[in-house]
Amino acid sequence: MTHQVHAFEPPERFVAGTVGPPGERTFFLQARGGGRLVSVALEKVQVSLLAEKLEELLTEAQRRFGVELPDATVPVGDNDPLETPVDEEFRVGTLGLAFDADTATVVIEAIAVGEAETEIELGEAEEDDEPDDVEPDEDLDRLRVRLTPEATRAFIERARRVVNAGRPPCPLCGQPLDPAGHLCPRNNGYHR
Repeated sequence: MTHQVHAFEPPERFVAGTVGPPGERTFFLQARGGGRLVSVALEKVQVSLLAEKLEELLTEAQRRFGVELPDATVPVGDNDPLETPVDEEFRVGTLGLAFDADTATVVIEAIAVGEAETEIELGEAEEDDEPDDVEPDEDLDRLRVRLTPEATRAFIERARRVVNAGRPPCPLCGQPLDPAGHLCPRNNGYHR
C-alpha cells in the first residue's frame, strides 16, 4: 500500500477543532487548500502539547533567527466550526515540528499511527534489509502544513480555546466534571 502525503504549503485554513459533546469530543486537525479538505484525528493531549511546543518553537525562532513574532494578544481569529464533511483521513501517532529559517515558516507534520511505532517504543530489534537511514515511519500517511508565524500564533490561540472548551476540571482532583457530577477520589467515592 502506498502512503499519502497531504501537503498544504501554505493552507488556506489550518485549525484544531472537535466533533461531539463535551466528554465525548473527538479532536481533529483540519487543513484546507487547493480545493482539498483533510481532517486527521488526534487526542486532546496532543492538541494541547502541539500548541505548547509551537509556542516554544516561535520563541526559539525569534531568539536564534531574529524572526519578528506577532503579539500574543492577537484578536480572536477563526472561531468557525470544522468544515464538513469531517472524514477522518487517519489517526495521528506522531507530530513533528520544524522551523524553516530560509522561508521563516513553521512546518507541522502529523504522521499516522503505525505498527512500526509500537515496535520501536517496545525497543524490539528488527532484522530487515532496509538501510539504517530509512525513517521507520516513512511508509505512513502524513499531513504537512507550512505556516507563517502569524498563522502559527492564530493556530495556537484557537487550539488552546478548543482544549479549554471541554468539561471544567474538578477543583479537588482535577478530573473532568460531568454535568451530573463525578465520583471524586478525594471524597472517598462520594458524588460532588
